[in-house]
Amino acid sequence: MSELSPILLRFALYLDLMLVFGLGLFGLYGLKAAERTLLNFKKLLGWTAGMGVLLSIASMLSITQAMSGATDWPTLWPHLQMMLWQTDFGMTWWLRVAALVVVASSARLSLATLFGGIALVTLMWTGHGAMHEGAPGVWHMLGDSAHLLAAAGWVGALAAFGLLLMRASVGDARRAESLAAALAGFGRIGTGFVAVLIVSGVANYLWVVGPSLDGLGGGLYALLLSLKLGVFGVMLGLAALNRLHLTPLLQRAVAAGDTAPAIAALRRSMVLEFGAVVLILALVAWLGALSPT
Repeated sequence: MSELSPILLRFALYLDLMLVFGLGLFGLYGLKAAERTLLNFKKLLGWTAGMGVLLSIASMLSITQAMSGATDWPTLWPHLQMMLWQTDFGMTWWLRVAALVVVASSARLSLATLFGGIALVTLMWTGHGAMHEGAPGVWHMLGDSAHLLAAAGWVGALAAFGLLLMRASVGDARRAESLAAALAGFGRIGTGFVAVLIVSGVANYLWVVGPSLDGLGGGLYALLLSLKLGVFGVMLGLAALNRLHLTPLLQRAVAAGDTAPAIAALRRSMVLEFGAVVLILALVAWLGALSPT
């Protein structure tokens, strides 16, 4: 298996589990109960949770193969059994799969979102969050969990807005009104997501690198981390554009009865912002496979 395969699996798993939790969370706060029919959350969460199970299986096989060096199934199988039943990582894997099964089978959005969050935070066991033991390890994992959940809230909202914009019809006043209201609401909640991301990001940097700027000073890890911060800055700029200009533009367009230009502008902005998300997650997947020192 190539060195790129584990990184690609990690990227896909991060994106999928963030969508599982983030879409569910958006459904709870971003849309009124009567408006949730605009997006088929049961179907969306079912598909993403099912994909999460498949990606988790592939990831477990990839990690076990990398750790054991096995080149065929008979050699790999004993190592896989040990990983699944005799390690903390295996127990965490079972917890993730069980949580995803609940998500896929639940008819209640709140329950599905809760277990989607549980599935998401299990990812900290495959990153730098598991590098410490004792009290430092607990704090590091809490910081990682907060970072993952806040990031997923943002990612899920972007995906939901993208789906609403794809389906938005110029003549569908109800859909346009719901979209404008959801964008305005996210402008406030998104600020909280950004605050958590910044605080937890700084805390995690201190846990991994320490109280110095050496982690930004040179090497591949430093280069990727700096690029990630730069792309995050671009995302903040796009989010500010959406909140301060494009959302009020859509609200005025709804009042005037001509939403086509505003929706087109929002589509372009959301494509750019989600592209930035994909790049950041790719960098996170790569960084997770590197040593910061």
